[in-house]
Amino acid sequence: MLAATLLTAPALAASSATAERPATFTLDNGLQVVVIPDHRTPVATQMIWYKVGSADETPGKSGLAHFLEHLMFKGTKAHPAGEFSQSVVRSGGNENAFTSRDYTAYYQSVPRDKLESMMAFEADRMTGLVLKDENVLPERDVVLEEYNMRVANSPEARLGEQIMAALYLNNPYGRPVIGWRSEIEKLNREDALAFYKRFYAPNNATLVIAGDVTVQDIRPAIEATYGKIPAQPGIPAKRIRPQEPPPAGPRTVTLADPRVEQPSLQRYYLVPSALTAAHGESEALEVLAQLLGSGSNAYLYRALVVDKPLAVSAGAWYQGTSIDETQFAISASPKPGVTFAQLEQVIESTIAKVADHPIPAEDLERAKTQLIAEAVYARDSQSTLARWFGGAVTVGLTVDNIQNWPDRIRAVTAQQVSDAAKKLLDNKRSVTGYLIKDEARKREEKRS
Repeated sequence: MLAATLLTAPALAASSATAERPATFTLDNGLQVVVIPDHRTPVATQMIWYKVGSADETPGKSGLAHFLEHLMFKGTKAHPAGEFSQSVVRSGGNENAFTSRDYTAYYQSVPRDKLESMMAFEADRMTGLVLKDENVLPERDVVLEEYNMRVANSPEARLGEQIMAALYLNNPYGRPVIGWRSEIEKLNREDALAFYKRFYAPNNATLVIAGDVTVQDIRPAIEATYGKIPAQPGIPAKRIRPQEPPPAGPRTVTLADPRVEQPSLQRYYLVPSALTAAHGESEALEVLAQLLGSGSNAYLYRALVVDKPLAVSAGAWYQGTSIDETQFAISASPKPGVTFAQLEQVIESTIAKVADHPIPAEDLERAKTQLIAEAVYARDSQSTLARWFGGAVTVGLTVDNIQNWPDRIRAVTAQQVSDAAKKLLDNKRSVTGYLIKDEARKREEKRS
């Protein structure tokens, strides 16, 4: 599956609430390991994260990372297709996988006493995958059907796809994670195997074990399974990708579709990620997104939905956990009779107010408290903890980055938030997408 929601930095705060500090170590073959003890229930979650996503694909082969994710369930010489999944089901556990721009991950949540067998299965398919045309080509059809369901039949998803392509002129983040349909149709067994052999190796992976374990108990089993897999010496230590040129001016995308029932506006700004930002800048963007667009007290919601009112909804978000420059997004859906220009005028005046006037201390503290509290409340999910740590470590952050995130959020000042709004929410750095109903096409379809 695709990663429907990318990891967000606020989630990293939850790690501070775990009973024991996560332990980390690296095997001789380069596999990074994070062990997160959580003894509340006799359950454990294993996640293996590969440092390869859609942004690492060869040009012209978009969708290959996601396609290989599907194919990883086709079995190995030691374990035929279905055996791994059936073992998870028989144990009463669950499994899944997901692909994003920077990583591909696979996980199982099972009773603690089944963890070692899951590790043996997962270690086996790190290098033992067997692919044949008779199972590769039908799976490609499955991916194409997923594309139809998620993108082709969703005007909102199609608009998002086009906005990303316009936001990134040079960086591969502009490619859809699922791929362009015309390129998915051409993917084959040889493409998948070459990609697999190139990127799937212990020195290109992070193993996260969360649950009723200790590092002392589980490390021997990790070494006995994953530790036997040889490293792939051809994998570079650092991923180097084409970077974006400085944005020269605002861009717009308009998508008209007869299926649209509610027009909407989405504006994406190109902004630094947690890895590329200056000191304190990523945290300021987190707080800015909370102030502008999270909840009924958010500035954009009040300005557009409550005070005017011009919109039926309004929000904002920031995706901090990315290797390269990332996105800060604002969305709003107009009420009948309201133009996009009216929405944009209020959006821009609200941003200008944050940039040019001191943020009330009460608002700032509320936003910071909400960010940390939301993450703490979410810590009850063992698999979510594994996702947060795995995603962060896989893109290049450290356990210390994760642990001290709440303190960095608490340290954000009103001036830092204003500076981020002024510097980074500049229209020159943006792409604005308009989703509208295609009335002419709708009339044609009715006549036919």
